[in-house]
Amino acid sequence: MNKLILDNLSTGVVVLDKQLRIEYMNPAAENLLEVSFQQSRAQPIGSIFATAGNWLEEIQRVFSNSTPFTRRQVNMQLATSFRHIVVDYTVSPIIEGGLMIASLSKDTVVTHVLIEMQSMDRLLRISREEALVSSEQTSRTLIRGLAHEIKNPLGGIRGAAQLLARELKSGPQQDYTTVIIEEADRLRNLVDRMLGINKPLQLEKINVHEVLERVASLTEVEVAGGVNLVRDYDPSIPEIRGDKEQLIQVVLNIVRNAVQALTKTDKDKRKITLKTRTQHHFTIGQKQHRLVCRVDIIDNGCGIPPELVQNIFYPLISGRADGTGLGLAIAQSIIIQHHGLIQCESKPGETIFSIYLPFDK
Repeated sequence: MNKLILDNLSTGVVVLDKQLRIEYMNPAAENLLEVSFQQSRAQPIGSIFATAGNWLEEIQRVFSNSTPFTRRQVNMQLATSFRHIVVDYTVSPIIEGGLMIASLSKDTVVTHVLIEMQSMDRLLRISREEALVSSEQTSRTLIRGLAHEIKNPLGGIRGAAQLLARELKSGPQQDYTTVIIEEADRLRNLVDRMLGINKPLQLEKINVHEVLERVASLTEVEVAGGVNLVRDYDPSIPEIRGDKEQLIQVVLNIVRNAVQALTKTDKDKRKITLKTRTQHHFTIGQKQHRLVCRVDIIDNGCGIPPELVQNIFYPLISGRADGTGLGLAIAQSIIIQHHGLIQCESKPGETIFSIYLPFDK
């Protein structure tokens, strides 16, 4: 009966002996750790992971001090796939007879420890996505208010400079008014770019690969053979409903950023991959979608600094000295209007921008 209960838990459960060898593992733990119980039975728990930290020593100490403990949001790397998982886990002592209790007497012998593991990856991702969607909406509201306050006085400054230019004779004074007018125009264009595209989406059924091929053609002309552009498409992906021109702009912005990131990579090694896949039961914000289209734009450039990755979609945040920090903010805004989301993962030698577009809008 106890085994039946453990086998049906959604929490991963692993039982270890004094040598930290696996004596029991329920199906939830098999799924989380990507190993089968039959394969890993009697194997050291450390063999499941690519790297073992101090947590193994902490587990070993439970046999001597009989004290349970809990750790939150621990990052572990699996040995089978080298995939990183984030888990909460609790380690509890088991005494002779198979009983598990919170406090033990000094005469009690601990024979095993029980580890309860809960994956936090999905919860953390959903939390990040909700924060991203919420912050994007807040940023747009703030920018619209700020744009209104900036554009009104800019129009007055530009108009006054034009009137002054008419009164002045040609000379250095007119050069000054020209500078004022040009700078006022530049700031107005910057504000317009911050506001993004205001026209409503022109939704139609489109093949996502047509969007990618259009971007690929434009990029191949721009880079003139300086980058190896790789297509990795899933031809079975059904059509999505979207605004084709705006989606082209989104992918083009990201691909152009990828090209910029490759400037420090050896010319013969520069590579950008356009990859499409479907993903089942994917949550965006507070809604779970049965099926989404995932588009990955992958480059092997220098990567994005860790301190920028979490904020890369905010307006005016840029990793380049000459960047405006608006391209990705606008791209995220367009995808959110499509009820989707853009995510970014980056490390030196690999940056992945993933665009998620649901089929069931």
